[in-house]
Amino acid sequence: MHAITIPEPGGPEALVWAEVPDPVPGEGEVLVDVVSSAVNRADVLQRQGFYNPPPGASPYPGLECAGRISAIGPGVTGWSVGDEVCALLAGGGYAEKVAVPVGQLLPVPAGLDLVLAAALPEVTATVWSNVFMVAHLRPAETLLVHGGSSGIGTMAIQLAKAVGARVAVTAGGPEKLARCAELGADILIDYREQDFVEEVAAATAGAGADVILDIIGAKYLDRNVQALAVNGRLAIIGLQGGAKGELNLGALLAKRAAVTATSLRGRPLAEKAAIVAAVREHVWPLVADGVVRPVVDRTLPMQDAAEGHRVMESSTHIGKVLLRSPAAA
Repeated sequence: MHAITIPEPGGPEALVWAEVPDPVPGEGEVLVDVVSSAVNRADVLQRQGFYNPPPGASPYPGLECAGRISAIGPGVTGWSVGDEVCALLAGGGYAEKVAVPVGQLLPVPAGLDLVLAAALPEVTATVWSNVFMVAHLRPAETLLVHGGSSGIGTMAIQLAKAVGARVAVTAGGPEKLARCAELGADILIDYREQDFVEEVAAATAGAGADVILDIIGAKYLDRNVQALAVNGRLAIIGLQGGAKGELNLGALLAKRAAVTATSLRGRPLAEKAAIVAAVREHVWPLVADGVVRPVVDRTLPMQDAAEGHRVMESSTHIGKVLLRSPAAA
């Protein structure tokens, strides 16, 4: 098979489409013929040499895919060769084939194109696990999403609205904010021109956000705490603004608030399987009913993954950037 390899860390040009050995499904795994994958910021970090795959994972980038099962490993039940699936991966999505632990498989939602299904696993698992399983967003509460026009952000808006929450977003510029509004965002904040702490306070009569989903990290830490409501929950899932910040514990105590930080890629298989099962139970019916849909900016040939990384790093996209396998039928 062919896959995107990274012979040496570097810029987008470090991604090389090369012939590599076919993966073999092990105990509790299936082999998926990949139709499409998606670009995530973790892939960019891996390409730069800052985020190696977990032990035992595929060395190739790609944290999600969609395709068809072509082989079944030992101990697998409930799935058959030919099934159309999408999957959460620890790596290997930028390839023509990938071995997937059975607990990380999802059926393609009814009515959804197989290529587009690759836009779902990472964002749905990330948003559902952090916003709902950890931060316990409830109806009528206010969720603040940083990077509202990103893949994560566009999914967070839709899922929060689906459960009856109010959604505030930050994004850069009127075009991105307009797209967030189309998806249901109630409070639109241009982070280039406005202070999100002030805007959230004004929109909530001073109460603040009950839950904040943050991709920035250190740069926003103090202001995020300021923007939290009493009993608020800050869920940190990215470090685009740095890894080390100063936390005002006094402010946190006064608000009886909580700060959590999670990643998805390195979790044990059982934890990933539990998250995927929750996504299938709670999110997949919403996708099948058309309440929640993937937002895709563009689809590129997988051999042009470098261009996908350039788009990701430029932050000019809205939603997901997909990569289509040349083997896709």
